Amino acid sequence: MTDAFIYRPPTGIPLNILYQDKDLIVLNKPAGLLTNPGRGAHLADCLLSRVQQQYPQALLVHRLDLATSGIVVMALRRKAEAALKQQFAERRVSKRYLALVWGKPVPAEGTVDLPLLADSHNPPKQKVCFSAGKAAITHYKVLQQLADRALVELTPITGRSHQLRMHMLQLGHPILGDAFYATPEALAAAPRLMLHAASLELNQPYNGSRLRFDADSDFVSAQGVLIP
Repeated sequence: MTDAFIYRPPTGIPLNILYQDKDLIVLNKPAGLLTNPGRGAHLADCLLSRVQQQYPQALLVHRLDLATSGIVVMALRRKAEAALKQQFAERRVSKRYLALVWGKPVPAEGTVDLPLLADSHNPPKQKVCFSAGKAAITHYKVLQQLADRALVELTPITGRSHQLRMHMLQLGHPILGDAFYATPEALAAAPRLMLHAASLELNQPYNGSRLRFDADSDFVSAQGVLIP
């Protein structure tokens, strides 16, 4: 966090639980709420702490950025935590995001394959680096084109920090409301980062059945756009 950052987590919002069994709980995180606590008491309020008020045994498996909304999975048992983290590490978890981006992406469907590296001079930003960057791959598809923006489906193959933001920026179509990477026009076009973790698919850690969770509707309807 920068010195100018002031954390104002959303209040008065009940937990949006999409699914729960004895091993895991799946939630729809609002934008502006940390997934896990930051350093200092002023950053203690987060999705994990709110979940632990009702489920003290809840354990963090992965995280979304503060400004990103959407699906987060937490474990309710230690063995489930280990199994779920292993799925993420081995890329056996399928993730799908929705974003509103600036302009008109052409072609309307494709793949971005650009390696990313932490920008040591501008943390927490990332940069494209072909010599030392880690592989980063994102598939994208325009779902709806509006006058000055597009609703885009993003499917990350890798899970690098700020990957979707950077890849859309490199295409010339930054995500609206992105305080780190958007152009002034794209930043002013939305009150928040228009990035939403819309779908997640993984294996139930005990019986191995494939589970899929979707949370498209809240994001899409709030932006006044419809998926064809």
